[in-house]
Amino acid sequence: MTHSFLISAPTSGSGKTTIARGLMALLVTKGKVVQPFKCGPDYIDTKFHAAVCGRPSINLDTFMATKAHVKELFDRYGADADVCIVEGMMGLFDGYDRDKGSSAEIASVLDIPVMLVVDAKSAAYSTAALLSGFLHFREDVHIAGVIFNKVGSERHRQMLQEVCDDLQVTCFGCLPKHAELEQGSRYLGLDFSEEAKNETLVKLLEENVQWERLLRL
Repeated sequence: MTHSFLISAPTSGSGKTTIARGLMALLVTKGKVVQPFKCGPDYIDTKFHAAVCGRPSINLDTFMATKAHVKELFDRYGADADVCIVEGMMGLFDGYDRDKGSSAEIASVLDIPVMLVVDAKSAAYSTAALLSGFLHFREDVHIAGVIFNKVGSERHRQMLQEVCDDLQVTCFGCLPKHAELEQGSRYLGLDFSEEAKNETLVKLLEENVQWERLLRL
């Protein structure tokens, strides 16, 4: 059985790229066959997906291709994988015309759940209002849970967990702020030759994200 999910965020710069590629690398180290995909016509992210997963990353774009073709690509390339991970683009509902061509549309076309990455650096319970809007904006887009990024302390983590408890949405993890990743987040997004930084990211994800639970989506 192939497990599939799309990683997106409320806005660009939330950390979805770092977390998406880090999870790909982590699952590969666990012996999983990971098939990567990228929303939109992006050709840079796909190159580094391939470097991590050892398989070509496939663009899924409903602006330049039909929905039927996008689904056919997803089914064909993911057929022999243990996990299919789709990295979104921009914010979840950002498309070329309102939400047309957005990551949300791709998730709906493929009928796969969304993992929302939220930058919690400067907020706590205010994220409840943000998440509530995303959870209920489109009935055909299923947000399975959230991963909080740049969490500052154990107390901060507890406050964010309270948000998820109140909204009845699953918190899949809280990635702490880390100086090495803070400095290198943009670098990590473009250069996977930095082995030490890769190892740091994978270790942090393994310790702070319920990655095994992702395989039950």
